[in-house]
Amino acid sequence: MTKPQLSEKIQELIQKARIVSFATWQDTHPAEAIQRFQAADDQGCYLTDEDLQQIQAIAPTMAELIPVAKLLRDRVDAIVNEARAEVLTVFPTITQPGGGLYPPERAEACWRDFWHFLRCITYGIAGHRIDYTSSAGFHYMQLLYQELQVPLDAMVVGLEGIKAASLKQVEPNQKETLSLYFDRLIEKLRQFS
Repeated sequence: MTKPQLSEKIQELIQKARIVSFATWQDTHPAEAIQRFQAADDQGCYLTDEDLQQIQAIAPTMAELIPVAKLLRDRVDAIVNEARAEVLTVFPTITQPGGGLYPPERAEACWRDFWHFLRCITYGIAGHRIDYTSSAGFHYMQLLYQELQVPLDAMVVGLEGIKAASLKQVEPNQKETLSLYFDRLIEKLRQFS
């Protein structure tokens, strides 16, 4: 079975739905550090150990949460699996015929979004910036989700699951601070109509 082709409009929205922005970081981060974040985002990947070491060396005052970003990156599969299980518990028929994540390609795209959501959150954590999101990117993501009829309630449950699973991984004294990075994304997604 071949995958359905995405329309030109959807492909364009995917390109524009970049939910991270480093535009406001110039006041706190050297250009070389921002370039590392931007390169990882351009490639749609997590920051590597080398990236994190370089960012820590370039901007040592921002280094406090870099180990947390690394930890979450290293445990992304377990975190996403836990969030997926939460979505399937809350919406048991969502991946069945007639459900919002059927056929299986739709469900896979959703779980992939969870992976990318955590990736974006780790950028904010590593950069020690809660304002890591892009209003324009979220606008296009909202249009994309509307076009694809993505079940927003399930996505919010998934993001809350990512937050819960991630916070289980960190020290108790870090949970309150780290919650803010997840809440930023959860609140943005809740604003979609």
